[in-house]
Amino acid sequence: MAMQSSSSSSSISYVFKYQVFLSFRGSDTRYGFTGNLYKALTDKGIHTFIDDSELQRGDEITPSLDNAIEESRIFIPVFSANYASSSFCLDELVHIIHLYKQNGRLVLPVFFGVDPSHVRHHRGSYGEALAKHEERFQHNTDHMERLQKWKIALTQAANLSGDHRSPGYEYDFIGDIVKYISNKINRVPLHVANYPVGFKFRIQQVKLLLDKETNKGVHMVGLYGIGGLGKSTLARAIYNFIGDQFDGLCFLHDVRENSAKNNLKHLQEKLLLKTIGLEIKLDHVSEGIPIIKERLCRKKILLILDDVDNMNQLHALAGGLDWFGRGSRVIITTRDKHLLSSHGIKSTHAVEGLNGTEALELLRWMAFKSDKVPSGYEDILNRAVAYSSGLPLVIEVVGSNLFGKSIEKWKSTLDGYDKIPNKEIQKILKVSYDALEEEEQSVFLDIACCFKGCGWADVKDILHAHYGHCITHHLEVLAEKSLIDRWEYDGCVGLHDLIEDMGKEVVRQESPKEPGERSRLWCQDDIVHALNENTGTSKIEMIYMNFHSMESVIDQKGMAFKKMTKLKTLIIENGHFSNGLKYLPNSLRVLKWKGCLLESLSSSILSKAKSICFFLVFTQKFQNMKVLTLDDCEYLTHIPDVSGLSNIEKFSFKFCRNLITIDDSIGHQNKLEFISAIGCSKLKRFPPLGLASLKELELSFCVSLNSFPELLCKMTNIKRILFVNTSIGELPSSFQNLSELNDISIERCGMLRFPKHNDKINSIVFSNVTQLSLQNCNLSDECLPILLKWFVNVKRLDLSHNFNFNILPECLNECHLMKIFEFDCCKSLEEIRGIPPNLEELSAYKCESLSSSSRRMLTSQKLHEAGGTEFYFPNGTDGIPNWFEHQIRGQSTITFWFRKKIPSITYILLSPEHWLGYPKVNIFVNGYEIEIDITLKFGISDHTLLFDLKLEEHNKRLRRIYGIKYESEMDKALLENEWIRVELELKSFNLSEEEKNEMLRSAQMGIHVLKEKNNAEEENVIFTDPYRETKSQKKRKQNMFSILMEYNEL
Repeated sequence: MAMQSSSSSSSISYVFKYQVFLSFRGSDTRYGFTGNLYKALTDKGIHTFIDDSELQRGDEITPSLDNAIEESRIFIPVFSANYASSSFCLDELVHIIHLYKQNGRLVLPVFFGVDPSHVRHHRGSYGEALAKHEERFQHNTDHMERLQKWKIALTQAANLSGDHRSPGYEYDFIGDIVKYISNKINRVPLHVANYPVGFKFRIQQVKLLLDKETNKGVHMVGLYGIGGLGKSTLARAIYNFIGDQFDGLCFLHDVRENSAKNNLKHLQEKLLLKTIGLEIKLDHVSEGIPIIKERLCRKKILLILDDVDNMNQLHALAGGLDWFGRGSRVIITTRDKHLLSSHGIKSTHAVEGLNGTEALELLRWMAFKSDKVPSGYEDILNRAVAYSSGLPLVIEVVGSNLFGKSIEKWKSTLDGYDKIPNKEIQKILKVSYDALEEEEQSVFLDIACCFKGCGWADVKDILHAHYGHCITHHLEVLAEKSLIDRWEYDGCVGLHDLIEDMGKEVVRQESPKEPGERSRLWCQDDIVHALNENTGTSKIEMIYMNFHSMESVIDQKGMAFKKMTKLKTLIIENGHFSNGLKYLPNSLRVLKWKGCLLESLSSSILSKAKSICFFLVFTQKFQNMKVLTLDDCEYLTHIPDVSGLSNIEKFSFKFCRNLITIDDSIGHQNKLEFISAIGCSKLKRFPPLGLASLKELELSFCVSLNSFPELLCKMTNIKRILFVNTSIGELPSSFQNLSELNDISIERCGMLRFPKHNDKINSIVFSNVTQLSLQNCNLSDECLPILLKWFVNVKRLDLSHNFNFNILPECLNECHLMKIFEFDCCKSLEEIRGIPPNLEELSAYKCESLSSSSRRMLTSQKLHEAGGTEFYFPNGTDGIPNWFEHQIRGQSTITFWFRKKIPSITYILLSPEHWLGYPKVNIFVNGYEIEIDITLKFGISDHTLLFDLKLEEHNKRLRRIYGIKYESEMDKALLENEWIRVELELKSFNLSEEEKNEMLRSAQMGIHVLKEKNNAEEENVIFTDPYRETKSQKKRKQNMFSILMEYNEL
């Protein structure tokens, strides 16, 4: 493979040109201490670099010396009295510290005749030397930056553990150093990989986690992911990369396998032998634990536990942070993330597969032992990379198997893998599956075979019905073991392609020759075979039919399901039965038939009146049915008596656009929890509902529905009502039975009228409502005060797109709980008489009739002084209020500086009169950039955005994005009271420079600092650059210099 740069590849493969590099001030120690140290090292056979040139050297180090530094393993900077006077030495040190931080190189500072604190804090001869450099560089910005790097490098080097020359014989001091170095270079490195591709970035990711704790703390880091990702290989690379920094090292390979074979006490014995050289025979694991704690608690240890799969292994080998000495690091690789969290490990890293470029590079080396590929192989290589899905293990297996083979052999091999996975790959991937409990395995096979890419909400409901209980815990286990992606309720099912293949192969192996003998069917050919040949058996529990087009399944007699007596779930996303379907087994718990065609159903399933009816057989036979989904059924016009579905819990018939009537029996199914009739555009009436069990009722886009269903009993399980675009004009008096509602969304429903009760009853009924959306409901001025009396506890209110009201009433001042208020596009709104006192977000987008006094009310300092607000409304005529201390106009950026602690800042932007492009606001903190996470509706001209900057939250985001580099800079600046620069920049995409300048001409921005009562007297936020000298300051400095010169002459 094309290796990485010499420095990175040497760290991984552990091959260095020099074992030691000496950095020193020649005039101080060349013919004394450093010369003697060099001889002692070389006498021991330690290959050491020393720059012994006597020629006059320039101001900067040469490329050849740069290379020598890159190719060295251990660095010994000898800090002597005049070390800092040499820019050459200081440049060397900057490079050395960079390799220490980025590449894990060992640095052993030696303090020869100087106090380490002088080096650390730039005092004594070091302070004097740096001051001279500063005087020399003061008119050169680049050199001043170079000086700053020198200072940082000196401080960081002095903070490392090193040797301080104390009184005594010099040869003893040198002997100790040589012994220490000998021990380090005698360490045996681990073989990482034949072709180490893609390691540099991954090592740095883990190193950032390892560096989060100071050298004084003990830190555990977990690497997790599916088998074959290269977790162990990455751990070996890290071991080589940082191993020199520790007093004791131990890499315990294959903990899962070795603990099963040899018992954990064997691994404890190995740990003690490798770290401190203690040979001991233990009788029991409990005997080893106190010995490990006692003997290692004062040593700086690097311990790597590879492939852990049981908590007992962690308890026996790394039971707690107090087991190891200061600065120790423990790295654990596992397929089970839950093990890490259970052991209290907070720093974890999900190991990712190779990207396409890296995978292709590794495959070229595995298959051709070269980075060059014979012509004609490009397409088949890309196919093999796609099959591997980024797993290094798969690439290595495939590449090795196809080494030296023809293109035809490649094609036939990959064709075979598509049908039956490679046994070696299958064995590795199946380890996590084998560790599951029986029902967890079953749920995983359901997902792998039938549900990849499906919505999690539907899958959970289906599997809940299939198993008869909640399977959320099983899903969490599967996610922890990396068998499925982290699941979110509103997301889609995801799992690695090869994990999916592994699950399908497990099911295929249940009966390799006969699909009808397997537990699950999902493949089109297997389903058609089982139905046409009537080979289905009682072993089939789930069928998922999703054919490439609306193809027919030719079931000659329509009785192919007769023998599937344990079939629980039948999902037909695409496909129908050409000869009709005469029978379905009574065992069915879930039937989902999308777009069910009339001709698929036999006459026995139609009603005797020959109307288009789907459920006669269901009502007679399917007592186990819990989920019934018949979405997009074009021919469904009537839902008949469903009282026979006594256990039905979920009933969906979305987008059945020809559905006209529903039998009243649906309203008496006492276990029904979910009904969805979304998009049934011809449905005019919904039956009365007496369903105490109901949790969700979906009626949106039933455009012909002119009345809300009567509610026959208290329905306390419904927490949310949403109906959009219906013809419902009035809510019935029985609406009060929804007494536990907390979210009401009624949108685009004409002139809406609420139940005609007195205010007291309605305020009780609606007292739990915290979210209320009444968009586009033609509300009037008279309606608003009444609604606000009823919904006294509302926290979020959305009245957008109501064009009839002109006034927001004064009673809004009494809405103490309201946090979010939206009334966008209320084009007739003129006057705001009240604003909720604790409001955090307000949006009045395109409310262009608002009076000037109302707009001024929205910029009141009293509203925003507590912080946490975000307001958006049309511009007024007064510009930015005076309480914003710092204001600019016609510029794209506004800047301030702070120190000591992160301040609370309010920001205001008045968008220009003619807005162009797609706007956003970015924030830069000491040059680190992120986009501000706010809802920027103001692509429209002439609007004001006023919000709390929430700088503390942005600081946390920056720490997550930029990691340890940003953290260390910020922590240092805050600790030392340095000024930190914050810049807000208004950006707009797709604009030329001329368009941008035109747009910014009328844009205004302002900053207000929220003062703390106990800190008002101290200025910790300023608006001018504290590091830029003013003309008067420069003049004063020049005058002072002249006075000093005259004094010296006297």
